[in-house]
Amino acid sequence: MVIKRVGALSCAKVSATLYALIGLIVGGIFSMIAMVGGFASDESAAAGFGAVIGVAAIVIFPILYGCMGFVATLIAAWLYNLVAGIVGGIEIEVQ
Repeated sequence: MVIKRVGALSCAKVSATLYALIGLIVGGIFSMIAMVGGFASDESAAAGFGAVIGVAAIVIFPILYGCMGFVATLIAAWLYNLVAGIVGGIEIEVQ
């Protein structure tokens, strides 16, 4: 069995979803670090700023990662289709 062509848009959608989940995890970690850093400060403004950055990270990181994953995978799938047309694709063995 040889993979000669992949659906670029379907690959990009799956990849965008996976990258958005990764962004949610990274955003959660970044959020905890920002909030702990803000609350550890002696100034009350820093605590509020840390909380705002922490909440924003949970929203922004999944969107940003998802968009970047979509575009990068769309380009990679297009390039794969181009190269596979020239060299013949990837051969896989299944039982």
